[in-house]
Amino acid sequence: MGSGKNGTFDKNPDLKQWALMGVMDAASATDYLPESGHDFVLKNTYGSFIAGWIRLFCNERHTYLLQPIESHGLWNGREVFGNLPKNSDYEGEIAVMTRATIRFSKLGRFWEHVPEAAAEMARAEGFIKSYGVGEWPWIKQATFSIWKTKDAMRQFAYKSQYHKEVIRKTRAENWYSEEMFVRFRVLCRF
Repeated sequence: MGSGKNGTFDKNPDLKQWALMGVMDAASATDYLPESGHDFVLKNTYGSFIAGWIRLFCNERHTYLLQPIESHGLWNGREVFGNLPKNSDYEGEIAVMTRATIRFSKLGRFWEHVPEAAAEMARAEGFIKSYGVGEWPWIKQATFSIWKTKDAMRQFAYKSQYHKEVIRKTRAENWYSEEMFVRFRVLCRF
């Protein structure tokens, strides 16, 4: 997936930053431990060509091994991480993917709210890192963010003033034709 600049969506892509996401069963995940290293993970997940391309062109890499624990919504009409509960009692470090297909007629409304919402997230207590990614520029967008705790993520998502208002507008003005929210337990990152 392509990526926006500064850890968020951006109308101008960051051509130096890309996202690859692989989905595997839990039994296979044990092969992908930090001691395996990036090269092993990349080659065995995406193949030799992509692993070589990344080694040649990327001077910084981040790998997250995640376990999906909560989800609602669809990605291209599918539950890509399986049938998960909407909530769980997990409270540790958490990664979140919020993905939406923005209605063409609502693109302007969506994009006018991105800078302030992203700035508010970057200032939020418990925020660690975020990436704005998408498989179709300007229309199919996702934010992948990592938080110290699920409670810190919830405080930002549902209690910070600007983001709470953006969520209200999203619903009231029907910005998305499809949306998906997935929360992951961070098993390891390297």
